[in-house]
Amino acid sequence: MSTETDWVYRVDEPHGSEGWRPYGDHPERWRGTVTADDPNEDAEYVAALVVTDLVSEWDRRGAVRKHVRVIVWEDQEGAGPEDAAFTVEIQPDIDGE
Repeated sequence: MSTETDWVYRVDEPHGSEGWRPYGDHPERWRGTVTADDPNEDAEYVAALVVTDLVSEWDRRGAVRKHVRVIVWEDQEGAGPEDAAFTVEIQPDIDGE
């Protein structure tokens, strides 16, 4: 019996009054699937992997950290955070510290 779970993720960024849109100049880079065979590798784990990758890229490029959200669904991408297994929003430091 297989214990694999597919976790589908997408990174979005705010887009003014229009709501949210896929993140970055190459949004396909920030959308994908992680297959996990360990029950501890859940939606929160996948979100942490994606956030770590984002922060590493920002640091490597010397980029300012962005306001984004990472949405993770089980098995297939849904409409948005309302049907996600886990969502985390990362906001830049607004007080400059």
